[in-house]
Amino acid sequence: MGLKIISIMKQVPLPTEMRMGADGLMDRTKAKSMINADCTFGLEQGLQIRKHVPDAELIVISMGPPSFEQSLKKALAMGYDRAILLSDRKLGGSDTFATGYAISSLIKKLGFVKGGKDPFIIFSGRQTTDGDTAHVPSQTAENLGIPQATFVEKVDFCGDHLKVRRIIEGGFQVLKLPVPCLISIAPTATPARHPSLKGAIRARNTKLEVWTLDQTGADAGVVGINGSPTLVAKVVDIQKDRPPVDMISGHAPEDLADAFVKEFEKGKGQSAEGHVSVSEKKEEPAAAAQTGADFPRVDFRKGARGVLTWVEMHGAKPSRSSLEILNPARKLADQLRTKVRAVIIGHQVKAAAAEVIACGADEVVVVDDPRLKEYTILPTAAILSQLIEKERPEIALFGATTSGRELAPRLASRVRAGVTADCTSLEVGEYVHRIKKSVFYPVLESIRPTYGESKLATIVGFWCPQMATARPGTFKILPADPKRKGTVTEFKPQFREEDFAVQVLETKREEGGGDNLFVADIVISGGRPAGEHDEFALIKELVQALQEKGINADWGASRHAVDNGYAPYARQVGQTGKTIRPKVYAAVAISGAIQHLAGMKESGKIIAINQDPQAAIFRHADYGIVRDYQEVLPALIKKVKQGFTFGIPAGK
Repeated sequence: MGLKIISIMKQVPLPTEMRMGADGLMDRTKAKSMINADCTFGLEQGLQIRKHVPDAELIVISMGPPSFEQSLKKALAMGYDRAILLSDRKLGGSDTFATGYAISSLIKKLGFVKGGKDPFIIFSGRQTTDGDTAHVPSQTAENLGIPQATFVEKVDFCGDHLKVRRIIEGGFQVLKLPVPCLISIAPTATPARHPSLKGAIRARNTKLEVWTLDQTGADAGVVGINGSPTLVAKVVDIQKDRPPVDMISGHAPEDLADAFVKEFEKGKGQSAEGHVSVSEKKEEPAAAAQTGADFPRVDFRKGARGVLTWVEMHGAKPSRSSLEILNPARKLADQLRTKVRAVIIGHQVKAAAAEVIACGADEVVVVDDPRLKEYTILPTAAILSQLIEKERPEIALFGATTSGRELAPRLASRVRAGVTADCTSLEVGEYVHRIKKSVFYPVLESIRPTYGESKLATIVGFWCPQMATARPGTFKILPADPKRKGTVTEFKPQFREEDFAVQVLETKREEGGGDNLFVADIVISGGRPAGEHDEFALIKELVQALQEKGINADWGASRHAVDNGYAPYARQVGQTGKTIRPKVYAAVAISGAIQHLAGMKESGKIIAINQDPQAAIFRHADYGIVRDYQEVLPALIKKVKQGFTFGIPAGK
């Protein structure tokens, strides 16, 4: 019985070459592709395990068109023994639910099942750059019925189990998982090695295995467009609506600082409300373009009613993202004339129900058990799946935290539902289904930025509950009403022994978990160079100078800075981090990748400091300074100490 190490890998188009076809699907035909960056960390982790088990067999698996061969060959060149491509036209248009099902069907057919003769570990990347959902690892694990850990940055192999460190909001968890299990690896783990010449020669002589869907034994009705529980209903373009940048010039750093202060003070009376606009895309999917005037209206819910939300607990307190999600939940429930049922899971957490009701819930279901003191995915998924079966909600909402982003997709696969990731808007609407000649209502329109944050995609589905995760910081917490009435009930779930297969060995969380970024008036964020050069020292010094003036200022970081270990995940601003809207945002040594812009583009005033005059950040800023930040920040710190506070009244 030899250990098998399986890496799930995806080839993705370059973000700059992504295009949307008229059918609402990604057109990759003319886009150059590469191995998804996060997947390289999963590949490397498999190779790291072989240091401890030299005779382990390494297998890389991918699903996609024949063009994926080049990436699979690279994995072989890195040191993998076997490469398998699942390629079939029937898989075209599969959403994450269908993808997780198809990949797990292949893995089962290869003989890797829980209780099988060979122990195995599955590694994957955290998420893919084309979708950024982080769903497929969880959905694959659920279909295989094995434990999982996501957003993992460190793995210790201990024979029959793994000890891993997992990123959570504001800190980390150390978990113990039995083998077999699935682990998704964050980019803060060991970087991938380069293929060797010997490996490249061996890869050239190793035959790639290509499997069809029929060979896996999978049900063709559960994959592809027709088998996917979610589909793209509409696409709109996101257009920048910020005035051209005011580039600040000056010879010495002190001159630049003087000129900047003068220009900033001149524009202080102008509106500080940043915003973007959207415009309808001409090439919308044909089904959505139909008026449906002659089609019958169909209520697809089959009796499902109500909006369910999961309250993620940080100790005895609800997380900020869980209170935020009550805002759209309340709005949707009022439109649908139904109730919001929030679920609190933990130990000695009943007191939190009052706050959840005050922020919008009609009913709070409390599940209290000493074994639930710390969140783990298996018992949480078991509880929520039983509640969904009992209550049959039409909608289920989660915060897109590291825990919400792993829980929602696993739960969706368990209850056979679709889930949309990282939403920035949630609406009630209807969908004209041209093929079925029906108008489905009332559908949840889950709206999320996609294709490099250049477009907004509206995702719909017709399987209840309709599930979605919402990007933290997108929705404001409703004003708490302590007089609001609601009911509190207790629920006793049925657990299996395997629900507690994963043990929490340690949890460390920074006080507040970086939540002050959501309410800070000024946020100074740094890119990777700020970590490489001085470990964010100058950025923190500028923040401290502002705080000493009584300003609510804080510091953030780009994804590249976080992925390279220079800042904790709790400080990440961007598409897969926090969405914030401070009155003033300074991007220091940040290039302006679209993923970062997603988290700060609605700031009041944006200041960009970058030594590259061609940096994309200048196209989205109000003020720009082309200079090394190490020269500029000391001059700005001096100005702050002299009384300049970026237009925010001191002592406020």
